[in-house]
Amino acid sequence: MSYSVCVYCGSRAGSSPRYSEDAEALGTALAEGGMRLVYGAGDVGLMGIVARAAMAAGGGTFGVIPEHLLNMEVGKRDLDTFIVTETMHERKKVMVMNADAIVVLPGGAGSLDEFFEVLTWRQLGLHSKPIFLLNSAGYWDKLSDLLAHIVGQGFADSSLMDFYKIVDDVPALMSGLYRAQKG
Repeated sequence: MSYSVCVYCGSRAGSSPRYSEDAEALGTALAEGGMRLVYGAGDVGLMGIVARAAMAAGGGTFGVIPEHLLNMEVGKRDLDTFIVTETMHERKKVMVMNADAIVVLPGGAGSLDEFFEVLTWRQLGLHSKPIFLLNSAGYWDKLSDLLAHIVGQGFADSSLMDFYKIVDDVPALMSGLYRAQKG
């Protein structure tokens, strides 16, 4: 099976054109790199953009969506694998279990929830998968500051900062994914 990359991102496109451009570039790059996209199975916002780009470039797709979001996120049923779960928690678990690496694009509260869950799982030693934040147009700068503040205030060990990597563009992200793939 090909290297699988879980992508968390917004069900909206956001206000900067850069977010959509990066989502499209990532979907294309994953497919061209022979990597399978694992994502939330929506056909809206950045989720839809990354999936359509991966599919257009011939990439493999694995989508997971909870039943209650099938209509709201327009479940993309033409994926290679399309799984409907009962809960959001089950969705997140299935996505991570079927991925070798995690990438977080710009997004809202849901994307933050997903990031913090995989970061916490990594901190607790429940997985050792690489986590990347794609810092499109500086989107994650304030999150980076917050995480440094958490460590600085003694609520997390400095090792927390080693569990994720912030990258500024898709080429840097793909370089990181290729390095992680080679182990």
